[in-house]
Amino acid sequence: MSIYKTQYGREMSLKLYDAQLKKLDYSCKDVYVHTSFGRTHIIETGNLSGEPLLVFHGGNSTTAYNLLMYRFLLKDFHIYAVDIIGHPGKSDEVILSSNNYDYGKWASDVISGLGFDKIACFGVSYGGGVLAKLMCIAPEKVEKSVLIVPSGINNAFPISTVKMMIPLLKYKLTKKEKYIKETALFMAIKEEILDKDTLDMVKDSFDHVKTKVGMPSNVSEQLMQQCNAPSLIMAGEKDCLFPARKVLPRAKKIIPNGTVHMLKGCGHMHMMPEREKKMIVDFLSV
Repeated sequence: MSIYKTQYGREMSLKLYDAQLKKLDYSCKDVYVHTSFGRTHIIETGNLSGEPLLVFHGGNSTTAYNLLMYRFLLKDFHIYAVDIIGHPGKSDEVILSSNNYDYGKWASDVISGLGFDKIACFGVSYGGGVLAKLMCIAPEKVEKSVLIVPSGINNAFPISTVKMMIPLLKYKLTKKEKYIKETALFMAIKEEILDKDTLDMVKDSFDHVKTKVGMPSNVSEQLMQQCNAPSLIMAGEKDCLFPARKVLPRAKKIIPNGTVHMLKGCGHMHMMPEREKKMIVDFLSV
């Protein structure tokens, strides 16, 4: 069963993927690994003599867009940016349950498929939830972890996410692009965050992808306690999906070797401030 609404939609989505990848101005190599859930596509890019870093993107979005948003990582790290299976991109269209630990098992298979015993990992939003599941299922494979506005720690779906559906429905009915912006603003808070790449990605997701509403469910404290990898957890103060006030206290409680940090004034979609960029690079470089 396709994750796209139509074959044309799939082609348009992959066209945007390739166009956004070109904007990085870094050479990108396609790598495929076989997992027990299906074939998985990875973009190998960044500083090929740097430390390896496995990167998981957000849901209903792509690894190409995610690399644009976190391109500051490319200068220092040898990036393996994975297309999450069952999400837009070039991996198999196999949909895994977000309520169990299948995504953790899949991510563990990806690390083995790339030939690593263990690797530093970076996960954003849905990808943060995938990384959290990996930390529970195969803690020995995670050298370090950075979780940015992550699902899977303490998900909150307050009333604002229901309100977000109103402009989305208006867009579906009218196809007026102003409603895309209105919908995205619930997650971005500030209009300047909605640059062309972000709006292109959101529009592509609404137009062409069968949107997944379910996020990776909260992980078990008992399983997470087994992961001693140094971990950095950053959550947005004004995030409507995974607010810092919920995520950070539980992260502190369940992640043994974790450092927590609030992204002040930031919503779910954000431009990472310079200070926090440096914090992430320093954390991964030690």
